[in-house]
Amino acid sequence: MKVLLTFFLFVSLAFQANAQESKHEVLDKATFKSSIENNTVALVDVRTASEFEAGHIDNAKNIDFLDTATFNSKLQTLDKSKPVYIYCRSGNRSSKAAEVMKDSGFTTIYELEGGYFNWNSEDPTED
Repeated sequence: MKVLLTFFLFVSLAFQANAQESKHEVLDKATFKSSIENNTVALVDVRTASEFEAGHIDNAKNIDFLDTATFNSKLQTLDKSKPVYIYCRSGNRSSKAAEVMKDSGFTTIYELEGGYFNWNSEDPTED
């Protein structure tokens, strides 16, 4: 019984350690934009191919979240130890994609608040 209890305690601590290592943060448009400006970050558009072709953020890689098999396969081409910036149309799919990515071992995920709709919106405070 003592061995079993120790095992469950160890497993519980291991899961907590993994959860603490992963960071998922939703960024406002200005912060997201300034973070991806240097073009050296992994920028992922999780919308469908047709949505991507209709317009996307420069230098984004399209990995369709709705195509589960392809999504999981293409995630493996990204470096899980480096920050990944993601977006979708409105923030719904990217939020779900971020959870899958965290579960897959990605350590830092930044999501665009409001998605591509927000990206294309007029901001009266911008120059």
